[in-house]
Amino acid sequence: MRPTRLPEPPEYAALRDELQQAEIALMQQREKVAALRRALPTGNRVDDYAFTEGPRRLEDGDTPVAMVTLSGLFTAPDRPLVLYHLMYGKAQISPCPMCSMWIDGFNGVAHHLAQNVDFAIVAAADIVPLRALARSRGWDRLRLLSCGDTTFKFDLGSEDADGNQDSAISVFTRGPDGSPLHFYTTHPTMSDDIPERGIDLLCPVWHVLDLTPTGRGDWYASLDY
Repeated sequence: MRPTRLPEPPEYAALRDELQQAEIALMQQREKVAALRRALPTGNRVDDYAFTEGPRRLEDGDTPVAMVTLSGLFTAPDRPLVLYHLMYGKAQISPCPMCSMWIDGFNGVAHHLAQNVDFAIVAAADIVPLRALARSRGWDRLRLLSCGDTTFKFDLGSEDADGNQDSAISVFTRGPDGSPLHFYTTHPTMSDDIPERGIDLLCPVWHVLDLTPTGRGDWYASLDY
């Protein structure tokens, strides 16, 4: 199937057809990877970590801070819980620009995600600066959780013993007794020689850039353009 009705030189048409077959193969490989992920067995039980929670919406800025447990983040027994680990807090004294770009996108689709999963943002930063960051970026559809007083990020591999932060995304389910179970976690670094590519599929910015002749280049997100 031709993507347009525009006239194409033979060389372009041949290379475009080759590219289209590669795109189909990539889609099929993504489907295989997703199937392998879904087929993972029930994970191990984890601690019922306690988080400090800020308001879910900007207009609730005066909402008192509350505590919520990991199991308390589930809104139904059969709904998975997805937590994004924001690089902010402890040794990371300013929020990660790349994480912030990711979360900008999550905020835009949070109401769609809510139809199928429970979703929240977790950071080691205290809840007050975390709430301030959310206000400055317009994150008005996301649950914001501070885990700085727990070992959550350390246990899940997104923090080291010195408080250096990494990003990650983790998925949890609940056991028959309601206890939280770890299902899946992945990080940007896929191996020693593949940094910052492990969670690309979560952000459309890279994929739009990949459509262009210039590609990604050396561009990097910023907190302020």
